[in-house]
Amino acid sequence: MNKVEPIRDMNKVLDIQEYLKSTSQRDYVLFTLGITTARRIGDILKLKVKDVRNKESIKITESKTKKEIEIPINDDLKEFFKSYLKNKNDYEYLIKSQKNENSAISRQQAYKILKDVAERFGLSSIGTHSMRKTFGYHFYNDTKDIMILKEILNHSHPEETLRYIGLRDSDKYKKMKKFKYTRK
Repeated sequence: MNKVEPIRDMNKVLDIQEYLKSTSQRDYVLFTLGITTARRIGDILKLKVKDVRNKESIKITESKTKKEIEIPINDDLKEFFKSYLKNKNDYEYLIKSQKNENSAISRQQAYKILKDVAERFGLSSIGTHSMRKTFGYHFYNDTKDIMILKEILNHSHPEETLRYIGLRDSDKYKKMKKFKYTRK
């Protein structure tokens, strides 16, 4: 299995969202849920309309850990759901397949969507797990709170979380280079 990376450039993340919103609302929901909830693709694809309609948060039992978690729905996504869900039934999958009447897209289709977007935006080492890693990378860079991020991602140790989000050696070297002793 190839190692996938987060999307480190925030402008690219926003450009991808904007592009998907204008080309495929379903794919926009897939990507936006991935980068805002930090959930695995299998858990995202299980969501139905009733899980998000008029809700403040999403309750998920994680497939991997079997832990029940609650994830807030951000205001932008909440607003988008008002129009996206308008003519959808509660029993429908949120990220519905166009081929099968009432099923979600497959993991393979989600991967294809992300690979196509990655190619369009000049990204490499992108897969479905990149969305979760993108959340982690930007959350950490914004908050510097590795302990909360560790809990969000359900990791056992902070070191695991730092490796997971792809804190590169170059990032460490840049910080070390900037560090200096000064009189206080």
